[in-house]
Amino acid sequence: MLLDERMLDGLGRLCDGADDVGIDVAPPSSGLQRIGARFFGTGYAPHRHDTYSLGITLSGVQKFTYRGARRASMPGQIIVLHPDEVHDGAAGTEDGLSYRMLYLEPALLHAALPQGAAYLPFVHEPVLNDPDFRQTLALLLNDLDSEVEALQRDAFIAATADALCRHSGLPAPRRTTLDMAALNRVRDHIRENAASFVSSDELETLCGLDRFSLARQFRALCGTSPHRYLTMRRLDLARSFIGAGLPLAQVAAASGFSDQSHLNRQFKKAFGMPPGAWSQLIGAKTGSR
Repeated sequence: MLLDERMLDGLGRLCDGADDVGIDVAPPSSGLQRIGARFFGTGYAPHRHDTYSLGITLSGVQKFTYRGARRASMPGQIIVLHPDEVHDGAAGTEDGLSYRMLYLEPALLHAALPQGAAYLPFVHEPVLNDPDFRQTLALLLNDLDSEVEALQRDAFIAATADALCRHSGLPAPRRTTLDMAALNRVRDHIRENAASFVSSDELETLCGLDRFSLARQFRALCGTSPHRYLTMRRLDLARSFIGAGLPLAQVAAASGFSDQSHLNRQFKKAFGMPPGAWSQLIGAKTGSR
């Protein structure tokens, strides 16, 4: 476990009897863990993790002591805590606190650092205003119900390494000439296998790039990550299957989603409505339903 279960138990007792307080724990993923928490008053006594702790304050004021100083994070701000640094946590006002946090193993981050980097990035200011970094974190923290897929994890770690290097003063990865042949092979492979499981290992073998270089180069060429590109190709399949009249449970399975709920969440994120509403609209338009 990346997160000490005793801490969760303590916060759970704190929240007993309240209607809108508690902890949501996302499905586990190798090397990272995600939670969402809502509470009033003091949530955590001083403690420390052996991971990077990266989070977003959603509402209220998040107060904590870190490296000898009292800190405060407002809604929309990012918290970055280095491994093995003691900190506590409390709601700064009577309105309570809501936030989401991600715990990332340092070894995963180190693998994505610029070549030759000997040290993990240390961000001196634990509270940041960085819309780009917040968007990176939100990719994994907005949806705690879904598992983190391998390609999604790789893209996240690469982007997080870049952001932490930027805020710690370490050099960011150098811009390199894009390997167009390799990237085109990856793009074609994703298109042709969208309904199947596509792993980081097979893409590395296919293109000859490591997964973090691939994530960066693919975004430079296609404007998005390999994982997001795969998701959109799956949604293309889903819309075609919906148009053919397949039941939504079959649509989810045939287009590569883990289940109908997974399809529903991704479809709404991409198109602003659930697939059932889409089905009704195209049925009304074409008269086929």
